Amino acid sequence: MNRLTNNIDFHGQALALRAERQRLIASNIANADTPGYVARDMDFSQALKEATGALQPARALATSQPGHIAGAPGARSEPNLLYATPSQTNLDRNTVDMDRERANFVDNSVKYEATLRFINGGVRTMLDAIRGGQ
Repeated sequence: MNRLTNNIDFHGQALALRAERQRLIASNIANADTPGYVARDMDFSQALKEATGALQPARALATSQPGHIAGAPGARSEPNLLYATPSQTNLDRNTVDMDRERANFVDNSVKYEATLRFINGGVRTMLDAIRGGQ
């Protein structure tokens, strides 16, 4: 039972990060014509490792007092956001590349849907186990 809940927890965290990445990509697309706008993205694999506790966040704060909470389990930290490297120079210094953003949007959407299917499969497996396979 613990293995099933751990699996669902993992995919739940992945789903939340996919949603955050989709929000970032949508923001980039919305600001494609904004002068000086710098496109943002996240390193999804690193953010997932940080969210699941497999990797300590790069910006972790040190505990200076015994009462401080350092990296409490379940505490959600913001993923490390990256700046997009401009593929070509623009006069308005906007780094949004619409082809890249569209490709990232579609890729992230497909992976979001796959994560939902994994969660759905895990829940079905758990329900089947509870019902006794009836």
